[in-house]
Amino acid sequence: MADRERSLFLVVGLPAAGKSTVGGLLARRFERGVHVEGDFFKRMIVSGRAKPARTPSDEWWSQMRLRCRMGAAVADSCLAAGFTVVAQDLVIGPLLSEYVGFIRSRPLLVVVLAPRAEVLAAREGARDKNGYGSDVSIEEADALLRATTPRIGLWLDTSDQSPEQTVDEILRRAWAEGSVA
Repeated sequence: MADRERSLFLVVGLPAAGKSTVGGLLARRFERGVHVEGDFFKRMIVSGRAKPARTPSDEWWSQMRLRCRMGAAVADSCLAAGFTVVAQDLVIGPLLSEYVGFIRSRPLLVVVLAPRAEVLAAREGARDKNGYGSDVSIEEADALLRATTPRIGLWLDTSDQSPEQTVDEILRRAWAEGSVA
């Protein structure tokens, strides 16, 4: 895998899709790996954080774009320092194209984790946190992901995979199917 070192992965998907778990495991597969977690940037906003809603506010969009720009800047810096980078965040819809545009480094490999809605619901129910709130159902969020997110990168239905199996599949397929120019 030495020939695949020094790549930048962008792993996205809905809450409970496995982004954090898969992102951390993927980064650990490389000799020098960095995991850039989008939630870190969300937690930096300690007051005035906009909440997600069925119809997101302009402020929510502004904060999401800020979060993506910060993630891209950190990812680019880490790659320039010689690390293989896995950036991950809850990015769906047209925001995915914007995030890809914020990242300057190449090779860039985009991976969209897209398990079935019923699997997301089961995973969400097993977590300590609630990524969906009360305004949007998991089924609505899943439909939105599939209808509005640009079909770029490698899309994976991880419904029947363990996180380790998902990482193995990413490593097998990302360079051929996930590469973004």
